[in-house]
Amino acid sequence: MKANTQKPIGVFDSGIGGLTVVRALLELLPHENIVYFGDTARVPYGPKSPQVVREYTQDDVDFLLSKNVKMIVVACNTVSAVALDVVQKRAHLPVCGVIVPGAHDAVRRSVTHRIGVIGTVGTIASNAYSHAIVQEYPKALVYSAACPLFVPLVEEGWTEHKVAEMIALEYLFPLMTKKIDTLVLGCTHYPLLKPIIKKVTKGTVQLIDSGEATAAVVKEMLIAQGLANTSTENPNVQFFVSDAPDKFTHIGEKFLGRTLGVVKKVSI
Repeated sequence: MKANTQKPIGVFDSGIGGLTVVRALLELLPHENIVYFGDTARVPYGPKSPQVVREYTQDDVDFLLSKNVKMIVVACNTVSAVALDVVQKRAHLPVCGVIVPGAHDAVRRSVTHRIGVIGTVGTIASNAYSHAIVQEYPKALVYSAACPLFVPLVEEGWTEHKVAEMIALEYLFPLMTKKIDTLVLGCTHYPLLKPIIKKVTKGTVQLIDSGEATAAVVKEMLIAQGLANTSTENPNVQFFVSDAPDKFTHIGEKFLGRTLGVVKKVSI
């Protein structure tokens, strides 16, 4: 069993955003080994058809399985929305997506249960967050908005730029008119925009970081299944991408909040 506990957690995303989930995992589970795969050659998944996303997901899972992981965390909101069943059927391991933990946290923390959700076009079109929130609290009122320009803004490093503030106001104003008290950041890039979002919403809404909520669920799952790493040594965290490791490294350190070390390019 000890050998199993020391196996890494496998985390994957369509690109770089999933590093915010890794960051949350490292903060909550500082001794867990992690293997991260970003499918940077085929990013973004958000605008692609569900069928294509499901095909890509099979490749992502197979790569992580080749690294002998003990569980898989789907850090991609789009995959969590349209292909979580693909991961579960293919992996035969504990699997955690980001949508159910985020929805649960939103319901738990909202007072009025008027909840906003922002995400990519694909995630919002799937209604996955709305379904998960209403399933947990049927009387909840959920208002969603796709924010496609947020991802390129974050990757450009314009998280505190005046342009980002103007675009955030444009996207969020319709949600604010619905008197939401809680806003789910339904894309792994969006936590880097928290300061702008707080400014635009004047601090009137609670921001739900799905990555942080997911890390909490992962911890519970590992403990419940006897898979938590009891070692107190520094973790071995490995990063793999399908294209352009230099670009990933440069931008990724903003997402992770620390240096990445060596990022390896692999073919899948």
